[in-house]
Amino acid sequence: MDDRKLEENNGISGQPKRNKYAFGCSILASMACVLLGYDIGVMSGAVIYIKKDLKVSDVQIEILVGIINLYSLIGAAAAGRTSDWVGRRWTIVVSAGIFFAGALLMGLATDYTFLMVGRFVAGIGVGYAMMISPVYTAEISPASSRGFLTSFSEVFVNVGILLGYISNYAFAKLPVHLGWRFMLGIGTVPSIFLAITVIALPESPRWLVMQGRLSDARHVLEKTSDTKAEAVLRLSDIKAAAGIPENCNDDVVPIPKPRQQDAVWRKLLIHPTPSVRHILIAAIGVHFFQQSSGIDAVVLYSPRIFDKTGITNETQKLLATIAVGATKTSFVLVATLFLDKVGRRPLLLTSVGGMITSLALLGLALTVIDHSDGKVMWALALAIGGVLSFVGFFSIGLGPVTPVYTAEIFPLRLRAQAFSLGVAVNRVTSGVISMTFISLYKAITIGGAFFLFAGIASLAYVFFYTVLPETREKNLEEVEALFGNNFIWMSSEGNFKKREEAERNGQIQMGSNNGSIT
Repeated sequence: MDDRKLEENNGISGQPKRNKYAFGCSILASMACVLLGYDIGVMSGAVIYIKKDLKVSDVQIEILVGIINLYSLIGAAAAGRTSDWVGRRWTIVVSAGIFFAGALLMGLATDYTFLMVGRFVAGIGVGYAMMISPVYTAEISPASSRGFLTSFSEVFVNVGILLGYISNYAFAKLPVHLGWRFMLGIGTVPSIFLAITVIALPESPRWLVMQGRLSDARHVLEKTSDTKAEAVLRLSDIKAAAGIPENCNDDVVPIPKPRQQDAVWRKLLIHPTPSVRHILIAAIGVHFFQQSSGIDAVVLYSPRIFDKTGITNETQKLLATIAVGATKTSFVLVATLFLDKVGRRPLLLTSVGGMITSLALLGLALTVIDHSDGKVMWALALAIGGVLSFVGFFSIGLGPVTPVYTAEIFPLRLRAQAFSLGVAVNRVTSGVISMTFISLYKAITIGGAFFLFAGIASLAYVFFYTVLPETREKNLEEVEALFGNNFIWMSSEGNFKKREEAERNGQIQMGSNNGSIT
């Protein structure tokens, strides 16, 4: 009996139960992403009434919708430094406070300029939330469920989008000058709830080790690991990554920090190792293609897309957007169940393949409708189906995999700053798409715009297939070994698997010699 317990604790046999404490921490931390999702969802409907009330042009609407992505760069850049300074947990609280101020300013806006000031403040809060939530969750999660738990950030982005769509519908019947202000101002509620609940979270064990607080890190790891043996192994790996000797077990140890931030950027951008260079290209690529394939064009401008299909009633358009939000949320929940079972690569490639087909069909349907005098019902149905299938395929792979993948591939000392760089690429690309979509479809037709997105998604498929290795069930400190070798990742991953198999065979052989195999 004692032998069997020891065996389970060391993870040699049996399947350990998923850690409920890590699950709860991930849920609370990922709620920060509701802020981004709500802003995306609510703005898609609010701009209908903002345009009527403030008498603004389409170009001003494009800027209003998309500029928050560029503003969020400030938050993403600051979040990396802030999280290394005050910790991951308090950085989430900062993000909630900043977004609260921004939502309040937008709700009280009296003109377009005032509204843009509110967008600026909210954008900084969004940048903070986008950067810190996946990093915290990846660092606190055990390897067996890291993909599942880190994907919660994308789940809550989609929950926020759905809440934003519902808010649009709920306040649409108010007078025009009140409706959009309530839609935007109600965003203060989730930020208050987030700031209060996140205080109960433990600090990231990896950040604690970086501060030399080994005892605190050990305590957190014991609560968030599947087994005690895994907690010991995780602490050992983190100590090695932080440059702390293996035999150093004091409660608090000194950690020299000479010009740490400068050193991070130097190792990341100026003198990267082959593996870090490969990791950086993979991270930038996955963030770029996530946004350049057109997801924000569909989510932010879905009322306009439905208007182009012939749905002109505002209530019906808002109800259709709720269907988009519900589809995104449902599919991303499905994705969370398969990230650690199927792996990142299969979900990513399946997702992008489906997106290419959906975008091509949507482009075809909108082109037919654009060149027809009356309603073409089959094209209308195909367009609606194309929108829903596109957001569905996005949500089973490219949506949730992006934050999971980029949060787990960077080495510990580079992780916070490097992830903020990926978020910056993500937000710039999103900003360009959302600030130019109306002008783009006026220039090349709305069908042509989606054919263009289909072409970009095709390039994404080739990039993901050739550059991104699988990281499922690897400890964060092991992932770096998968990269490098001039992007021939299959060789790197193959070597890693051979090493694992050799270690496993060695354990079995040792057990046979001791007569302990059962």
